[in-house]
Amino acid sequence: MSARAATGAVYDRGYRPYDGPRGGRRAATAALYRTSLRRAIGLRRPWRQKVAPAVLLAIAVIPAVVNVGVGYLTRNTPAEGFEFITYREYLGVSSALLLFVALVAPDIVCPDRRQRVLPLIFARPITGPDYALAKVGAIFTCVFSFSFLPQVVLYVGQMLVTKGGALAYLRHNTAVLWQVPVAAAILALFYAVLGIAVASLSGRRMVAGASMLGVTLVTSTISGILVRADGGRPGSGGHPAALLNVLALPLRIRDLVFLGHLHRDSPLSGVAGGGALAVGAYVAVVGGCIAVILSRYRSVEA
Repeated sequence: MSARAATGAVYDRGYRPYDGPRGGRRAATAALYRTSLRRAIGLRRPWRQKVAPAVLLAIAVIPAVVNVGVGYLTRNTPAEGFEFITYREYLGVSSALLLFVALVAPDIVCPDRRQRVLPLIFARPITGPDYALAKVGAIFTCVFSFSFLPQVVLYVGQMLVTKGGALAYLRHNTAVLWQVPVAAAILALFYAVLGIAVASLSGRRMVAGASMLGVTLVTSTISGILVRADGGRPGSGGHPAALLNVLALPLRIRDLVFLGHLHRDSPLSGVAGGGALAVGAYVAVVGGCIAVILSRYRSVEA
């Protein structure tokens, strides 16, 4: 044996068994939820992935800041008490939320199918419903936060600038403390299940995002055409074709939460049982989306 060979070294490297705690199915689902949530809001990702959440949050918060600013400037003036936007109306920024969901939902679902990592995820112990729950939960958290946090800014700001003081404002607006989170949760659930359901049907993010926009915008357009073609106008009898407007369904439920009835400007306001029809349509869409999601992830091959 040569001297050169005698100086060689042998490295004994191998795998050590893991002897730490095992979280099981619940911990695995929670880990997938956290990973999906970080991906959705752009944490630990390039700056380009942080633009959409940052822009949406800015769009959502600006009306609250403006409203509080107007309230501060009009104190002790004849214009005192003027509201730039109400809490009910503030939950109607659905266009920005729609664009966000159309961008983010495919981004956290489509790569798993396209890159064929679902068999690895489903190996053990996560099941299809666990996977769906983690993904829907991530989108729900994002939409709920972007709907609820600006309302907190508005409420706290109004308490500080109201002439009667914070306690007086709190006494007169106690109902808002439950109406806002309930309506925001209803809106977030609708967008979360709809976004994940549409995204689960394709492995391409662009196709899924375009499909999400198409489903909502096309149904909104068709509904508007049918309502106008039959002479239906807000506040003048209404028309049941307004139920086809998928984009507006959570806003109808929002009105029921805040007002106890449909707003007079709603195309359903003049329809007999319009509120019950709106609730039924909302439940049908959410239930249908959940069925699609569970069907798509019932097995690895789906």
